[in-house]
Amino acid sequence: MTFTLRGPVLEGTRVRLEPLGHRHAADLAVAAEEDRDTYAFTWVPTADEVGAYIDAQLARAATGRLAPYAQVSLATGRAVGATAYWEPRSWRTDDALDAIEVGFTWLARSSQGTGLNAEAKLLLFRHAFEVWHVSRVDLKTDARNKRSRAAIESAGARLEGVLRNWSRSWAPGEEGRLRDSAIYSITGAEWPRCRERLERRVRSAAAPRTPTPAPTPLTPRR
Repeated sequence: MTFTLRGPVLEGTRVRLEPLGHRHAADLAVAAEEDRDTYAFTWVPTADEVGAYIDAQLARAATGRLAPYAQVSLATGRAVGATAYWEPRSWRTDDALDAIEVGFTWLARSSQGTGLNAEAKLLLFRHAFEVWHVSRVDLKTDARNKRSRAAIESAGARLEGVLRNWSRSWAPGEEGRLRDSAIYSITGAEWPRCRERLERRVRSAAAPRTPTPAPTPLTPRR
């Protein structure tokens, strides 16, 4: 395969995806420790492991199979998580992609539910479909990870099935065990509808919320 997988900087209104490097280590160490209960099925390093985590991702990048990113909040300028392009596949010609996976995604607890993840997915998918012209984007997660599956489905991806004993488990206490993986995809034909959905979610997250009026106090009867 002659296609070289490199992830360019991708920037939206809430998040900038920067190629992962050790300059992000201090921020990621803080982000990873905010609330680890939200990472039950996901590979997220502890603060002490961030340096080795970045080394491992850069080693994968050197093989041409991974393009890792830090997710940088534009509001704070700090890295608040990570994501990646993964497993590029070329079936029809060696110099163009047919498919790519988006994975290795995690966010600090304070950035979850803010629209940042939706915009990151929009940026990654848009580049894959509209610049690389892939025919499909894959996503997968532990089949037990309801939070992750809901986020993937809300982005417009379709479930293709659950593959048993498909990859290693990242759940605490399951070191050395395999997990069942839920496999999702978006095809080129589905991308316009998916893009509209993600753009709506990003706009909705950015819109100011109307404050709920305080209830009018009851006047006591005399």
